[in-house]
Amino acid sequence: DQEGQDCGARVRHAGPEQGRLAVLDRVSLYLAGLDEFTSLRVESGRERFPETGWQGNSPVEKYQQGEILVVQCGRERPMTDVITLATIPVPGQQPCGGAIFPLVLQPVGQAPDLAATLHWLEAQASILKDQAASHGAILFRGFSLQTDRDFDRFITAFGMENFPYRKSLSNAVRINRTERVFTANESPPEVNIYLHHELAQTPFYPSHLFFFCEKPAVSGGATPLCRSDELWSRLEKAEPEFAAACRDRGLLYSNTMPAEDNLDSGMGRSWQNTFRAETRAEAEQRMEELGYSWQWLADGGLRATTPVLPAVRELETGRTSFFNQLIAAYQGWSAAGVSPDESITFGDSSRLDRDAVQTAVEIAESLSFDIPWQQGDVALVDNYVCMHGRRTFQGERKVLASLAR
Repeated sequence: DQEGQDCGARVRHAGPEQGRLAVLDRVSLYLAGLDEFTSLRVESGRERFPETGWQGNSPVEKYQQGEILVVQCGRERPMTDVITLATIPVPGQQPCGGAIFPLVLQPVGQAPDLAATLHWLEAQASILKDQAASHGAILFRGFSLQTDRDFDRFITAFGMENFPYRKSLSNAVRINRTERVFTANESPPEVNIYLHHELAQTPFYPSHLFFFCEKPAVSGGATPLCRSDELWSRLEKAEPEFAAACRDRGLLYSNTMPAEDNLDSGMGRSWQNTFRAETRAEAEQRMEELGYSWQWLADGGLRATTPVLPAVRELETGRTSFFNQLIAAYQGWSAAGVSPDESITFGDSSRLDRDAVQTAVEIAESLSFDIPWQQGDVALVDNYVCMHGRRTFQGERKVLASLAR
């Protein structure tokens, strides 16, 4: 149990054994495992807490598992401000690190309007971010989001700093809808985007990603997610020498950038847009500042190599994440016509063991969960914990994205 001060009263909150999620201002809601129950109910009533001596009318949460009670002290709130949630099972979820991966949350009954959703998010942002770290990702389903503007407001409610895509060093072409929101990778539907941590192939990367399904594909088009901490744990056992080399030597990424954006490629962003430069001299100055090496090509393109970047990241949980773009660079960049041995090497420029890389690919695929997009879905992904990608698809697919830190 955790004791806290709220409006001068001592209130004992529900214990955090399996995580907590708040649904009211300063009120902690016990979030049980999927095997305990599937929904929660919220009732209003007059309750008395003997240890506080406080008594009054307030929304009170009751749980189907036992009868744990928590209360918001000091003032009444209309029941319309309460969002009652269900943790719903989705095919493909799996236990990982003591938590279900990913967490899927859905309002019970009628979906709350956008204003109520935003009010709830603003009050619960820090708890939701903690839950994303624990579960790797959260899928919000059944909330009242319809447009890119709604998505922008949903993201803004978390209070995180915007990580503008135009200022990133990503090699993918994106189109901004708002200052925060842009289209996901514009590569053709037959192109498979392999698992990666967002911008881990650059010196600067976001801590969190948001995705919004504006329109699901007719078929395919899922966003695969993979817990990199679990991947690393298994890779260390399966390929200990390779894992040690990744940790000790780091990685170098080499990428060829065209002179103009190429929408037919998953990595077709021009060097001008990547480095926000109009001339070669400006691009060279930017690369020198970042520690890149480079070579200009006869067709006006640019081949750039990063400084040595880490292949793993130590998480606050004490676990280690396989934080890199090794799988995407080895599979996806070679699919774009670049030899994998030239796309990525160890930090000392030695080649990667292809068999060990294939082992990493197979482990990652076995751990992957495919988000089965429905219109209006939002996913919050902890970029330090979880890789993502994109499956091929048919028909029109509109999935928007945003980066934050």
